[in-house]
Amino acid sequence: MAAVKYTKGDRVAEADIQQLPGGIFQGVVLMTYLRGEEDKQSLHTVASVSDTPQEALDEAKALAHRILAEE
Repeated sequence: MAAVKYTKGDRVAEADIQQLPGGIFQGVVLMTYLRGEEDKQSLHTVASVSDTPQEALDEAKALAHRILAEE
């Protein structure tokens, strides 16, 4: 389940985190493009890793906003 969900038009961005080996975290964004019966999804990861889950989530939320603004 996504930590944060944003919707803009027919696009949904779900921002969350994943824990990596070594106790570090990375933000991830699942983009869903609602196209009727042929929804399309793509996974995006934040380029950097973070020491805390909150930092990783903040980075994921920023990435989600950038993706939604670009398209």
